Amino acid sequence: MEERENQLFLGDCPVEALAEAFGTPLYVYEEEVIRRQAREFKQSFAGAPVDLHYAMKANSNPAILRILKAEGLGAEAVSPFELRLALEAGFAPETVLFTGNNLDAGDLRYAIGRNVNINIGSLKELDLYGRLNPGGRVGLRINPDVGAGHHHHVITGGPASKFGIYHDQGEAIRELLTRHQLRLVGIHSHIGTGILRTEDMMTAMEIVCRTAQDFPDLEFVDFGGGFGIPYRPDQQPLPLKELGQAMTERFRVFCADYGKELRMKLEPGRYMVAQAGTLLARVTNISSTPRYTFIGTDSGFNHLIRPALYGAYHEVVNATAVRGEKIQAVVAGNICESGDVFTQNADGLEPREITRPEVGHLLAVLDAGAYGMSLASSYNLRPRPAEILVENGLTRLIRRRETYEDMVRNLVSGERPFSSE
Repeated sequence: MEERENQLFLGDCPVEALAEAFGTPLYVYEEEVIRRQAREFKQSFAGAPVDLHYAMKANSNPAILRILKAEGLGAEAVSPFELRLALEAGFAPETVLFTGNNLDAGDLRYAIGRNVNINIGSLKELDLYGRLNPGGRVGLRINPDVGAGHHHHVITGGPASKFGIYHDQGEAIRELLTRHQLRLVGIHSHIGTGILRTEDMMTAMEIVCRTAQDFPDLEFVDFGGGFGIPYRPDQQPLPLKELGQAMTERFRVFCADYGKELRMKLEPGRYMVAQAGTLLARVTNISSTPRYTFIGTDSGFNHLIRPALYGAYHEVVNATAVRGEKIQAVVAGNICESGDVFTQNADGLEPREITRPEVGHLLAVLDAGAYGMSLASSYNLRPRPAEILVENGLTRLIRRRETYEDMVRNLVSGERPFSSE
């Protein structure tokens, strides 16, 4: 991303040309940034026996999956359809982790039939898995009694979290493993997302290592994901090189104490794609109240729900006129909900400084590559946007814009009443 002649360029492409060619709203991903993030991550853990599995829930577009596969990553899926998409994108089964939540028998049967590594997150699920696949290999997701993240909705460890078998349930785990003759090959944990401090990851790592010591014959320990990026200007980036060195050394000590060399598995998602993605939206309206100036756009929280859901910060830039007179304004969407605002925090509206826009200008919502399109909906029957990949001045459409026909395709008339008798 760079500025030329007061206009934003993405992947060496002027945003106005992108909007003219593909329409708005529009998700734009810079391929160079995805590859850069993957390579930096791999280099930071270069001394470790590590397997990286991209967390598909961050962004599951097949074009992005294929880029990360080419960079040497595996995949981490949380649903049968994510798993199917990973395999169809070319990931070999042995490079795929399946770590779902509140799984039913159908979910488990599907994963078992694809010969992928499965992490189980509750004692009930472990019993069900054992009945479906006696004698099979299995990994366990452990709740390490520590959580971290940018919002309480994304903290996935600790006593208030629904995820994982609590770390003190070792005896119950062993009983189920024995009953179903299961081979425990991996221990997994994930404390939350948006983590920017080395100490948070290291605290969870200590607990998981202690838990793993109690189980012989492991092949891997999976420390999950949660590796954050700085969304706000005052945030410092995750010291990835420092974290990589610390985790590598701690894992070396763990393996020495354990008595054999294991694999470390990590599941970066946001870190790989967030900074690569920009949501372009056209200014459609400018209005004011005694308190705020509102900039209305042709997008909304149906395309990027993070600000409404978490009070998450995304920088917003006037991509048509990057420099110029600044105003304080609230940037809003076109959805009929009062919460449809891109510039807000946990306490409410948060006006931002932005170059004074005009109707027709393009706004760029930055760092939108993770949990943007993957959480998008067609609420208000507003279509999901197109997605494009840009690099070195070239563009590639990787998802067409949703149409009315797409949105109503699965609706049925209901003309014939149904009787359960």
